[in-house]
Amino acid sequence: MRSENTLFVGGPLDGRVLPVLVGATGKPPKTYEVPVPHDDGRPPTVHVYRLVPGRVGRLGLPGGWKYEYAPEGKATGGGPKWPWRKPR
Repeated sequence: MRSENTLFVGGPLDGRVLPVLVGATGKPPKTYEVPVPHDDGRPPTVHVYRLVPGRVGRLGLPGGWKYEYAPEGKATGGGPKWPWRKPR
């Protein structure tokens, strides 16, 4: 598997560059979850990061990727937004 060094912005991983596995297209996953365990037996706290373009070139194409901290957690959408579906 191929990995890419990716910058993390905000949250507990602020400023760190970690290797993240990339898919067949060379793009990292849309979200990155970091579980932080507790010492007292409670379930771990999960911190969520969302993928954003790192820098945008002259043609508007991303020249890399970075993850930004999402304090609200996962996105509310459960999948693709089809144009023929009614909003709930």
